[in-house]
Amino acid sequence: MRWQVHSEEPLYTDRWLDVRVADVELPDGRHLDHRLIRTAPGAGAVVTDDQNRVLLIWRHRFITDTWGWEIPIGKIDEGEEPIAAAAREVEEETGWRPGPLRPLLYTQPTNGISDSEHYIFRADSAQHIGPPTEAWEAERIQWVPLTDIRRLIDKRDIVSGTSMNALLYVLTEV
Repeated sequence: MRWQVHSEEPLYTDRWLDVRVADVELPDGRHLDHRLIRTAPGAGAVVTDDQNRVLLIWRHRFITDTWGWEIPIGKIDEGEEPIAAAAREVEEETGWRPGPLRPLLYTQPTNGISDSEHYIFRADSAQHIGPPTEAWEAERIQWVPLTDIRRLIDKRDIVSGTSMNALLYVLTEV
């Protein structure tokens, strides 16, 4: 059942993504042109506190024209370790410095169209260091009770796949 890739050709490339078309042979011998997106990996963190709350950002996503709660996450810079990128993203997007980070999960959120991969870490504490340096990332930054996560998912206030995966994973630990 493995698909064979005979070639890939770029359709559009910039510093954020690489859109390609691949000549793919299916197991039955048929060929098809399959679009795909290649991207840099991302890293983020689920940061909780001693009151069983999680640090989330409320943001607008223009592509879907929706608002939702998300964990802090962003691109891993070239040469940067995923754990360092996760800590940096939390600080930049929230103004909170996470406590010691440990691996939580790895996910490929859109593997039918993209090679995107996300490294998600977990911290049990954070220290407020000031306002976020990337204030344009979120309208609100809030500590949300973990007990509210299921309700927020049901209300579609959490729809980001990676955020949802990570938060549901944390709920299995509680």
